[in-house]
Amino acid sequence: MNSQSNVKEVDGAVVVSEKRTQKAVSTPLFSKKKLKDAGLFTLFVGPVFLAFTLIVLIPFFSGVYYAFTDWNGITGSVQWVGLDNFKYLIFEDKQFHASFLLTTKYTIVAILLTNVIGFGLAILVTQMLKTRNILRTVFFMPNLLGGLLLGFIWQFIFVKGFASIGEITGIPLFELAWLGDASTAFWGIVIVSVWQGAGYIMIIYIAALQNVPQELIEAARIDGANRFQILRHITMPLVAPAVTICLFLTTASSFKIFDANLSLTNGGPFKSTEMLALNIYTEAFVNNRYGIGEAKALIFFLVVAAITVLQVTISKKREVES
Repeated sequence: MNSQSNVKEVDGAVVVSEKRTQKAVSTPLFSKKKLKDAGLFTLFVGPVFLAFTLIVLIPFFSGVYYAFTDWNGITGSVQWVGLDNFKYLIFEDKQFHASFLLTTKYTIVAILLTNVIGFGLAILVTQMLKTRNILRTVFFMPNLLGGLLLGFIWQFIFVKGFASIGEITGIPLFELAWLGDASTAFWGIVIVSVWQGAGYIMIIYIAALQNVPQELIEAARIDGANRFQILRHITMPLVAPAVTICLFLTTASSFKIFDANLSLTNGGPFKSTEMLALNIYTEAFVNNRYGIGEAKALIFFLVVAAITVLQVTISKKREVES
């Protein structure tokens, strides 16, 4: 720091003023603190980002590239075909269209049933019941089983168990060929998926219901509101964020259903229950048309992304309105 003295005369008096000048202190571009923070950031985020790049990003962008090629997934020769795969899927592939429509139908049904049953179970186990903890465990347990294992278990139930019950009781419902007919096979997949997913959705709704202020419910009861009015005007608006989350989860999982479809029916009978994920798998790894399979997967990704973003946007707006 330098100082400069100036002598001035004001009204006959001599005034000495000292002017201090300070040199700018330059901060190094890479200080020890910045290097330490960057090192810690790299230490914690680096391995995760590397794994994410190897497992997600590289396969995703390589899949986008192969969607524009005519590759069988085996040979080393890859031929660029441009938009030919997408033209074939849009205008010629009838099975792709049928699988897309079936998956959309299944998604709508599964979303409604899973959320309604999950919310109903959440209301049940949040009541003052002595067995509510046991019921929570029982309802959540199917979610812990893998999809393939669960599908094979239910395949045995549909084929052997229901047939035995039908022979003993004579009830027509148990005498149906559940996995041998297109309509009943579809509902068989729905039953298994809802049975597996409702317990997980129930946990999310339980967390939301436990955060509803009991003072509001008690005040509404004092004012003469019945259970339905309390549920509609108090409970539902307060659990709206949980509804948004559950709709998002069920939408994504329903569109991507694969393991239950594969283990229960494998797309049969005659590809009448072949969902879109199974159709993509069959195209790429059974028919050895990897390029067309990747084109289907890219279209599938864009559609699911658009639908989930739209669903979340609409649900968030309704949260604000309510």
